This record gives sequence, structure tokens and C-alpha cells, in this order.
Amino acid sequence: MLSLLKIRNIALIDELGIEFAAGLNLLTGETGSGKSIIVDSLGALTGDRVSSDLVKEGESSARIEGIFQVSATPELVAIFDESGVELEGSGDVELIVRRELSLTGRNRIIVNDQIVTQAFLKKIGPFLVDIHGQGDQASLTDPTNYLEMLDAYAGLSLLREKTAVSFGKLREIRRELDALRSDEAQKLQLLDLLRFQLEELESAKLTAGEDEALEEEKRRLNNAEKLAALSEESYLLLYENPESTVTTLDKVARKIEELAQYDSGFAAFNEGLADARALLEDLAFAVRDFSGKLDFSPDRLDEIENRLAEIGRLKRKYGGTIESAIAHFEEVSSRLRNIETADLREKELEAELAVARTAFLEDAVRLHDQRLKDATKMARQIEESLKAVALEKARFEIRVIGDPEDDDSFGPEGMDRVEFLFSANPGESVRPIARVASGGELSRLMLVLRTIAIPAEHGKTMVFDEIDTGIGGRVAEAVGLKLKHLAGSQQVLCVTHQPQVASLADHHFVVSKSTANGRTRVAARELAPIERVEELARMLAGETISDTARQHAREMLGGR
Repeated sequence: MLSLLKIRNIALIDELGIEFAAGLNLLTGETGSGKSIIVDSLGALTGDRVSSDLVKEGESSARIEGIFQVSATPELVAIFDESGVELEGSGDVELIVRRELSLTGRNRIIVNDQIVTQAFLKKIGPFLVDIHGQGDQASLTDPTNYLEMLDAYAGLSLLREKTAVSFGKLREIRRELDALRSDEAQKLQLLDLLRFQLEELESAKLTAGEDEALEEEKRRLNNAEKLAALSEESYLLLYENPESTVTTLDKVARKIEELAQYDSGFAAFNEGLADARALLEDLAFAVRDFSGKLDFSPDRLDEIENRLAEIGRLKRKYGGTIESAIAHFEEVSSRLRNIETADLREKELEAELAVARTAFLEDAVRLHDQRLKDATKMARQIEESLKAVALEKARFEIRVIGDPEDDDSFGPEGMDRVEFLFSANPGESVRPIARVASGGELSRLMLVLRTIAIPAEHGKTMVFDEIDTGIGGRVAEAVGLKLKHLAGSQQVLCVTHQPQVASLADHHFVVSKSTANGRTRVAARELAPIERVEELARMLAGETISDTARQHAREMLGGR
């Protein structure tokens, strides 16, 4: 439930705070008064994208903040845990969501004093608010949404997941079989090429890092004379000369040993000096041995250069590195094996495909049967609910069409196509919604479908933004009663221009726009009972409010 919404420096709003409560919360006001800004701001707290262009002109930053009481369901807790965001408490918890916008583009999203990403907010948004507007009517004319609505009503998420897994296995086997058959179709063209590449790479006997080792050896051979001189000179300086480093160190070691006889503090250096001598001696012998092994061979240099040229050619041809050439060799070997053993492998895959198809169909048929069962139940419930919104004679059918022999219809959600058919008047056959429903009928259908296909969720707020457009009179009252009934199980926020709907509010807010000192400002406040009479009279009569309109408003409010 949304308990508080605060907006600062958004569009025409300087500072606005609205405290909402349980039940039916209605927002009314003149067209263009700013009601949509409030709904859009609430949408921003559910993860909708917002632009810095929304920052009020003349200001450098803006902020939208909402306080929600929601149920800490396992799904919501899992989202917090996976994202590393702390969620304190269990059962009903409070979430404070804040979005800060800046003209510099440094925007922040904060949930319970923890900075989060928009992706995280997008994930938790559906647990906070469900917003429906006039644009949602388009979803009723798009058949691709019907399957999702039916499955949501029937609670088929687990069975759909199982079906998606079995379809994934079926799809992978199909892909491998298609690739194999494609190779087979191109067998004659491919075989010569693949065999040539295989023989070329196989005869080259490439090894990872070989080019680097050869380059190093080439550098040694090209600099053999210089290396010999360096190593010989190093050996003489370290060990062989009368004043070599080792000889000098031996003299120092004897002096320190003698000093230690008079001052024990020097004794600690003896071991280090011995280690240093051993290290220098090892180094001297290493450079001596290195010098002895140096052997400049023009033949070996030619051999290395020829090998490097061959490696370079293969690298350019097969991916740029020895590793990529080796990987290509493995891929060619695999493709050749597949082609040369295609008949055997094709039979194996066909057998695997038959098993996978049977497993998928078991899940898909189970899903189909459950959809058929729940489609009848859902259609009957929708027809009953349509009576409550002044569509007493309406008929509604849900058709689930699935053919286990039509492999092209198979998908992660099974094999079914769902149709919603509607007729508002007696004597007319049911037809696709898009072909027969008027704007007002679509509004009522959407309300009914949203309240039936998506079960009420404890703690979640439902927002309806002018869904009663295009209706009036008795029909508007029926829609209001439906909203009132829905508000008995969860908080409902509704933006409306219909006095029949507004009269049923548990909490009535008016949004107004004013101009002062050349600046336009938007404000919102909850109406007292006497003020509700005036607002309903305005909605009934327009700018000039008559006593008759006020009397009518009082009658609509009744004892409220």
C-alpha cells in the first residue's frame, strides 16, 4: 500500500505531498491540472525511465519519494538477496523509495537509504504498484497478451516453466539435427576444403607459444657474439678476476668474522654474507655455462625464420594466433567427423528428437488441458463481472487452440493460441474484441480482466488512470462500484473525470493548477465532506455550478 507520495520540482510541481490510505482513493481535477504528472511520478518509483527534462524549469534538481507497506514475499526477499540490498523485517515491511534527478545527469535511486540501480527498481516495482491507463486498452486488442492473462488467472507458472525446459531440450536437438543436415547437403563442397585445412594444420604440428619461443631463440642467434662477450665478461667480474666480486666478498667476510670476535652484533651478518656468496657463485657458473652453450648456426637461423614464416602464414589464415589456428583444427576435425559419420549421428539425433518431442508434448498437452478447464471458468467469471459494469447481456468466450501435430506452433509456453471473443448485445455472435468492442466497452473489459486475470495481491496498490473515459451515467456508476469492490481487498488509486465514480471514493483528492507571479504551480489536497459536494457539482455542471448540481452531488454522496 502507498501511504505517502512526495514530489519536488517535477514539471509544474514545486512541492507536493499526498497521504493515501486504504480503500478507494480518487484524484479529480480539471483537464490539464497535473493529475498525469502525479501518476507518472508514481510510475517512476516502479522503475519507469525518467528524463532530466522533467526537472522544473529554473531548478537544478528534483525528487520523487514514496513510502510503501508491502508483504515480504519469498519472491521479493529473493530479489533483495540476489542484489545484495538489505531488507529488514518480515511479514509486512516498509519500503521508502526515492528517485533524485539532476540537470547534470547524476541521477540516483535509493531504497531504504541504500543506493540501487534502475534494473533493481524495475524488479521490485511490480510488488509495489500496478498502473493501468487508457493505453492499456490496446493490450485487449492484441491477441499475444491473451495467453499471458489466462495463465496468470490459472496460476500456471510452474507448469509453464517445466514446459519451457522441455521445449529448450527439443529445440537444441532440432538445431543440431538441422546443422548436421545442412553439412550433409554441402558435403561434396565441404569435404575437399575441410580435408585440405586439416592436413595443412596437422602437418604443421603447431604448439601453443611456439612462435614466442622461436622469436626468443632467433634473438639469441642474431646476437650470439654480443651475448658471448657479455657472459664472459660477467663471469670474469663475478668470479675469475683477482679482484672479482666473489673474491672481494670473501675478504669482507673474513674482516666481518674478525670484527664479530670483538662485537657480537656483527655475527648476525655472517649467514647473509654466506648466502650472498652462494648466490653470486651460482650466477657466475650460470653465465659461464650459458657462454659455453652459445653456438651461432646460420642453418639453425634459416630453419627458425622459415618456421616463423610458416607459422605467420597459418596465423593470418586461421584467426591471427597459434591458439586460434589450433582451435580451428579442432573445429575442422569435429565437422569432418560429423560429416563422415552423418548417417549414424542423424539416426541418433532423430531418436533423441522423438523422445524430446514426446516429453515436450506431455507437458504441452497437460498445459493445454489445464488452460481449457480454466478458460471456461475464467470466461464465466468475466461474464458475471461484466454484469456489474452495465454489460448485462454481454457474452465472453475464451478459445484455446492447440494442435499436437503442428510442430511450428511449439514454443516455450506450449503449443496453444488463445482467443478472446466478445459480444455486447443479444443476437450478435461473439467475435474478436478488436472488431466489436467500443471505447467504453474496452474500458470496462479492461477493468474486469485486470481484476480477474490478475488476482489481488496483499499490500500492492492498483492505479487506474482515466480508464472510465468514454462512458458515463449508469455505466460510470457501475465501473465505480467495481472499483469500490476491488478496493475492498487492496488499495486502489484512480484518476477520473466521472462524478459517478468520484462519489464512491473513500478518500477524494482534488488536483488544481494555479498561476502566480508568472509561474504555474500544481497542488493536491484531500477534500472535506462539504468540499466533495462542490467538486462533484463542478464535475456535473462544469464551470458554472448551480444549486441543482449541488443537490445532485449531495444525492450522489448520500450518507457519505
